[in-house]
Amino acid sequence: MPVPSSSDTPQRRWRIALVAHDHCKADLVEWSLHNRDVLARHDLLATGTTGGLISEALELPVECLRSGPLGGDLQIGSRITEGLVDLLVFFWDPLEPQPHDPDVKALLRIAVVWNLPVACNRASADFLISSPLLHSGYAPLRPDHEANPRGASRPSSPIGAAPS
Repeated sequence: MPVPSSSDTPQRRWRIALVAHDHCKADLVEWSLHNRDVLARHDLLATGTTGGLISEALELPVECLRSGPLGGDLQIGSRITEGLVDLLVFFWDPLEPQPHDPDVKALLRIAVVWNLPVACNRASADFLISSPLLHSGYAPLRPDHEANPRGASRPSSPIGAAPS
């Protein structure tokens, strides 16, 4: 399937979720500052503390959900299942145990289940934010888990599209 060029399709606003564990927050804020111009063209949401830091640093609106350990990761996961998040940037700390590790695993799992682009570190975030697909009308395909509940390898609709 050919990828539309930015001249074929107008740029769309992505709904970008930003999450970072404590030891990674400064790195995500720095990355966000470096990419402020791109992020400003999209809708941002984040877990509580991370969202507050990013909103203050970027002077941009960020919808702040609960802190990760208080259910923020689960809130973002819920939004993913509803088609209300298009891209997840989650700087997580693989060397530090988290009290909410099951929630972290659930968030990453649900992002994969719904075919969401995910960046788990600065390098992968750089690739996603600079992708020509982000700057075109591209929409990842959303699996139809009702029609194929055993693992939809055949996506049916773009993320954010109303279910049929």
